[in-house]
Amino acid sequence: MTDDLRPLRDRVTAPAAIPIPVGPAGIHWRPLSVDDAEIVTELAERISARDHPTWSESLDEIRDELGHSWVDPGRDGMLALDADGTAVAWGLAVAPPDPESLVRVILFGGVDAALRGRGIGRRLLAWQHERARAMLANSDLAMPAWVLSYAADRAPEHGRLLLRAGFEPARYFTTLEVDLAEAAAAPPVPEGVAVVAFDTTMSERVRAAKNAAFADHWGSQPASREGWESMQHLPSFRADLSRVALVGDEVVGFVITEVNEDDWERQGSRSGYIGLVGTVRDCRGRGLASALLGEVLEAYREADLERAVLDVDADNPTGALGVYTRLGFAPTARDVSYRVVY
Repeated sequence: MTDDLRPLRDRVTAPAAIPIPVGPAGIHWRPLSVDDAEIVTELAERISARDHPTWSESLDEIRDELGHSWVDPGRDGMLALDADGTAVAWGLAVAPPDPESLVRVILFGGVDAALRGRGIGRRLLAWQHERARAMLANSDLAMPAWVLSYAADRAPEHGRLLLRAGFEPARYFTTLEVDLAEAAAAPPVPEGVAVVAFDTTMSERVRAAKNAAFADHWGSQPASREGWESMQHLPSFRADLSRVALVGDEVVGFVITEVNEDDWERQGSRSGYIGLVGTVRDCRGRGLASALLGEVLEAYREADLERAVLDVDADNPTGALGVYTRLGFAPTARDVSYRVVY
């Protein structure tokens, strides 16, 4: 964390113009467009075979990412195509809106695994990092700032690329899975707490609870209303399999669930993904998270799902890793968060 908290425009420099990458031979670069969602999704499928073979970004997710009000694909994104016009690499630099204590620019994208080692990723990352610096240099905010990227352990070439570009490994995120037939019994819901399925009428209360619950998590910043609501409009979002804990009308805990049937063939089972688990600070230590997860796992079984998947920060301050492992979740993969601090 930097000790220099002058406004970012006074401590980050960036070039006046960022040229489109050039080369290697046979590769053509151009700015990304919202109309590229389908070819980016096809490319993401090929990337996933190397980096995370059990899941890939859906067309709806790519469209959602490119369509946010704070994203300008033509300014913030880049696409590389081969001589036949096939997309072989894509990248996007995203600065999530309304930071409270930390400005983040997150670098998304990747290179077709069949074309790695030719300098495409190096050119793409250099362009993304310059774009990220330009975003920071245009900010009046006097906060710490990070440029972030994530790399899967199973694709170490990505981590090496980030290290050579000056990024440092900062945090480790573990994918955990459990066979629902073997999951351990969860504790009962604490006295005085009611657990209900997620409903859109409580969306804002759940968002407020999410922002409060994650306030002490590494790198977390408040979820914006636009981003929160767009998540709920994705076909993969499952309100019926998500759960909310209430004390009276107050939301004190939640588990948010997604189901993407397109991933089932890759995984070899019918799975649900637990995207968010949280309890507000005053309700921690009472077994509420475990009880909520137990309710969700039972809902999964009733929906004829076979596995549950989630990702956890290995150093999560709430002890979440222990909560999951006691329920029978076991690690299957790991991603590393790399950053440059400004």
